[in-house]
Amino acid sequence: MYIDIHFSTDWEEKFKKALDDEGPWSSWEMYRLAYEAEKHKAVPSFDGLVATSHLPQLSLYDHQWETARRVVEDMNGKAILADEVGLGKTIEAGLVLKEYMIRGLVKKALILAPASLVNQWAQELNEKFNIPAVPQKKSYVWERCDVVVASMDAAKRSPHRDIVLEQPYDMIIIDEAHKLKNTKTKNYAFIKSLKKRFCLLLTATPVQNRIEELFHLVSILKPGHLGDEKSFKDQYKGDQSNEDIQALVQNVMVRNRRDNTNVNWTKRHVENNHVKMSDEERAMYDAVCNLKQTVQELHGFSLTTLQREACSSKEALGVTLSNMMKKGILSEEQATPVVQAMQAVKTNAKAEQVLKQLQASSEKTIIFTEYRATQLFLQWFLSQHKIRSVPFRGGFKRSKKDWMRMLFRDHAQVMIATEAGGEGLNLQFCHHMINYDLPWNPMRVEQRIGRIHRLGQKEDVHITNYAIDNTVEQRILNLLYDKIAMFEGVIGRLDDILERYSGQELEKYVEDALDSDTEGETRVKLHHLSELMNQENKGGGQDGTGRSS
Repeated sequence: MYIDIHFSTDWEEKFKKALDDEGPWSSWEMYRLAYEAEKHKAVPSFDGLVATSHLPQLSLYDHQWETARRVVEDMNGKAILADEVGLGKTIEAGLVLKEYMIRGLVKKALILAPASLVNQWAQELNEKFNIPAVPQKKSYVWERCDVVVASMDAAKRSPHRDIVLEQPYDMIIIDEAHKLKNTKTKNYAFIKSLKKRFCLLLTATPVQNRIEELFHLVSILKPGHLGDEKSFKDQYKGDQSNEDIQALVQNVMVRNRRDNTNVNWTKRHVENNHVKMSDEERAMYDAVCNLKQTVQELHGFSLTTLQREACSSKEALGVTLSNMMKKGILSEEQATPVVQAMQAVKTNAKAEQVLKQLQASSEKTIIFTEYRATQLFLQWFLSQHKIRSVPFRGGFKRSKKDWMRMLFRDHAQVMIATEAGGEGLNLQFCHHMINYDLPWNPMRVEQRIGRIHRLGQKEDVHITNYAIDNTVEQRILNLLYDKIAMFEGVIGRLDDILERYSGQELEKYVEDALDSDTEGETRVKLHHLSELMNQENKGGGQDGTGRSS
């Protein structure tokens, strides 16, 4: 079988004519335009940043520019960005990404952030850096879009996981990277499996004093750079002051502190409001305290939790009591005195004090509570007095969180947030905050304050802490928070001591102190902890990096 093949000769006449006319390729105008285009794209030197000249609308602080320069020039695009809360790690990461894109070294990038921050990341990259970032919504964006922003949970979940692991990413940026410190988690294994040339890990939690965590994070940035884990531990034997460790940290991590920047921070104004319970509320609180004598199986943590909830709202207390009865921790007979006392409570003294504060000012205010039941109660309570509020909590989908933020900014006076609002939420348009319930870990309070006291805040920040007199709340406020003076100014070096404890360890220590047999013993334990923190916060010896030695 033969196939008759014919070749077109149309091109021949056109080619001969182009030769006679010296063709369009010799057009001086086209040559000049091509030359100018290449000249414009060319990067004259690898030193310094060229991205800033392409972003005339972006205002940078000195520490942000210097951080991006160090990452590009000294760290080869593999670094831990560990600035204190509110110093603009997102801006630094965006600047590094833009720099590499302009230099032609990055085309495909993946940003993994908490679900509540996905849209915020995409918006900032588009608006501030002209980077066409797309928030992940459908599986096809992984392959079709060059710059994708997604949550870790979505990226590691089927069917997305297989698609993501196939992509050859030039750069990966991971927000809240301190959650990767445990190598046994699926998150850590997933990140290690990603194909990546450059990698930025963002965290507000220092890792310098924990050799194991440092090893694990560096292993994500530069696999094999530190050898195997056993040899690394044997070499340094937990000696954080080792000069080699300090040098290693300088090579992989940038940590800017508020007091070392040229940022003119607005002031913090703090007020502690002590609330007196009604007689009925006091009877309810006393009934909870009496459980220690009547229920032998009730350990200190459970009792203290119930006491804290009694200070927050009877609704929060009721939820936990119900759960404990279902699990058999409390019998109906044991819970009856508390339940009867709860039924007699018709008011909430703390909520009424908050109401007076809100009625005296029309300023937007974010209220933090530890309990979802209290959040629901406060929203109902404020609505009864014509104060519009919106909730914010971890269970909301990404779109709903964005919607709540928008409603708060444009319509509502109050946002009532659980601890999920303590991370990643930017609320510079608000400068009033109420700690309705105080957590036991001071760093969590600093995260809360960082939602409003951050770059872009033009007003002084007003913080009000509420505590019920003669309760566990007052002990915490008086014996811990007041003594370390953490609300005044900026947090300073408080995190240097807090990083030596995990959040659970610190809270466990406070729980143990509050569960002491006598008031005196509680006071001594909390005094010891606050003195330790206060000493560090005021500063001791420092090494050449500005850190306490």
